[in-house]
Amino acid sequence: MTTAPGQVPVAPQETRHPLDPDPARATKARAVFALGLMAALTGLFVGGVVPATVALYLARQARREAFASGGFLTGAGWLRRGERLAWTGLALVAVSLVAVAVIAVVRLAEAPFGHDYPSNVD
Repeated sequence: MTTAPGQVPVAPQETRHPLDPDPARATKARAVFALGLMAALTGLFVGGVVPATVALYLARQARREAFASGGFLTGAGWLRRGERLAWTGLALVAVSLVAVAVIAVVRLAEAPFGHDYPSNVD
């Protein structure tokens, strides 16, 4: 089928089977995004570990379900952004733990070594 002489032929559109489900956004994709956002916001306070872990676990499940659905589950963009935010939250947790460890080592190094006796004790 062509639209007019001299134009590129238009590919015929495939008709959808009436029993095929309508494409729908995966609900887990929104949950992954929300948990990833919470992880990124609370990452410096070490509270981001739990939502980030749950978000990554749900993202894995959502990807598996989307693959099994044959393209009828959408929301890959939300899923991708949620995973990135979850990894960002975990990175912020790691940065804060390293900073606390460095501060603890520096304070320990500045502490006097041994007993601090008064000047009149031999």
